[in-house]
Amino acid sequence: MTAPSSQAGGDTDEPIPRAPLPRTGSTDEDRPVSSPVESPVSEPMTDEYDVVVVGSGGGALTGALLAQRAGLRTVVMEKTDRIGGTSAYSGGACWLPGSAVQQRAGIPDSTDSARAYLDAVLAPVDGWAPDPVRVEAFLAQSPRVVAALEEAGIDFEWLPFPEYYDAPGRCPMGRSIQPTAVKRDQLPPEVAALVRPPVERDRVDGEGRGTLSGGQALIARLAATFVGAGGTIRTGHCVRDLMTQTDATGDHVVGAWATTETGPVEVRARRGVLLGSGGFEGSESRRHAHGTPGRAAWTMAPRGTNTGEPISAAINAGAAVDWTGLGWFCPGLEHPDGAGSFTLGFRSGVMVDAHGRRYANESLPYDRFGREMAADPARVPSWLVFDSREGGRLPGIAMPEGDPADHLTAGTWVRAESVEGIAAAIGVPEAELVATVERYNGFCATGVDEDFGRGADEYDTFFTYGEGPNKALTPVDQGPYYAARFVLSDLGTKGGVVTDEAGRALRPDGTAVPGLYAVGNTAAPMTGPYYPGPGAPLGTAMVFASLAVADLVG
Repeated sequence: MTAPSSQAGGDTDEPIPRAPLPRTGSTDEDRPVSSPVESPVSEPMTDEYDVVVVGSGGGALTGALLAQRAGLRTVVMEKTDRIGGTSAYSGGACWLPGSAVQQRAGIPDSTDSARAYLDAVLAPVDGWAPDPVRVEAFLAQSPRVVAALEEAGIDFEWLPFPEYYDAPGRCPMGRSIQPTAVKRDQLPPEVAALVRPPVERDRVDGEGRGTLSGGQALIARLAATFVGAGGTIRTGHCVRDLMTQTDATGDHVVGAWATTETGPVEVRARRGVLLGSGGFEGSESRRHAHGTPGRAAWTMAPRGTNTGEPISAAINAGAAVDWTGLGWFCPGLEHPDGAGSFTLGFRSGVMVDAHGRRYANESLPYDRFGREMAADPARVPSWLVFDSREGGRLPGIAMPEGDPADHLTAGTWVRAESVEGIAAAIGVPEAELVATVERYNGFCATGVDEDFGRGADEYDTFFTYGEGPNKALTPVDQGPYYAARFVLSDLGTKGGVVTDEAGRALRPDGTAVPGLYAVGNTAAPMTGPYYPGPGAPLGTAMVFASLAVADLVG
């Protein structure tokens, strides 16, 4: 493993001419992506593997592990000094229907019910339609990839967490699974040192915990098993272009160029390159270019990551792209430094727009609520108005929440003795906010949210414990009152390389780019603009990574 690097990459999605590589250490994300073919810096170091995996999230490491276990010499190339990316921040839920894990748990999950659920949820919209071949490949492969990972020694358990749509085939309390926790001292030291800490610690340059759970457990287990099988992890390698070779059938991808703190590196791939390095959520200019709502400062991706260089590299190699999925959204608690925090599970309070009005069921699954936020500019920022029944803490789960005192000092939270005072503090019409809170409190008394149906779905009540007729409806009536500012955050963008049922990158004419595969947020999503249930990003990435490896093995 190599020394870390904070190398930033380019920020353009257009095919570009080959040009000299900029000197390492550049942080200008708008610099064109380029290849070190004519680099004035130094002669590139060269190495060769069967498979080159770009990125180190759940999908990338699943592909790397399965390729290595299939006898293919594999290297993982990670841009930063830590592995796991946003996957390490996650709860580690994996939406992988029909596996032996669900069967052991005795829940009513099956491939057939998951098929019915996806058929109902993935409705054509705004020019997008599901690819039935990819959907069927996902359903068929989900139990197989779980079996393969369990055979490799990675343990999973069922995770009760409701799915996000009330649709035929929905599994009561969900069908998601997660890896079991692992102690840090049970890991190879080189892996334990590399796993990215949880978000609340990583954002303050802290270290990880002694017990790794959720997404950290997934990354740690995959990486440890990969390294144990003889795989190689290289950190500080920012892949900025792909190597191609031309023959009678066209261009083939035969490796990748990366920048490091010591100079450019050429890594050849005898079988192929698998891109699984996230989307472009960390790039403000790309977000603007592709019409992706939100801001780079508000994303949950680790700072300095996921600026889209590998997607540009794929375009350079001839791959088609699709931006219509936009992102995996969520309401984001804004912090004094301008960052956003993934937030879900509101137990009380009302979310209001710039007019002081509610606009959606606050208990909606986070992506669905985020899309409601994105539908109207008056909703970003929004304010969650709540009372003192939880001692001035946020009545929801924010990762991280931060210190209320710091929020109040910075103005990202406000406090007042009355709802009228809150209206003045956040700059919304007093009469509107008072009427909104009074109407909501009336719903709490009757147990029926006549405006948005809060509390009618099993997801709505999963995190709540109200004592009234509807436990998702707790009144806002105990002063002093608070309001917390919310922005549109995301777990990643959803636009990227168009792929087929084997994870192969496709050209605009529908033919495959030989030797190139893409999964996760680097690829256009199988689910389009929908988020079916907890762990759909990880589950789809892991499945298509395994299918890509099956194609690589031949």
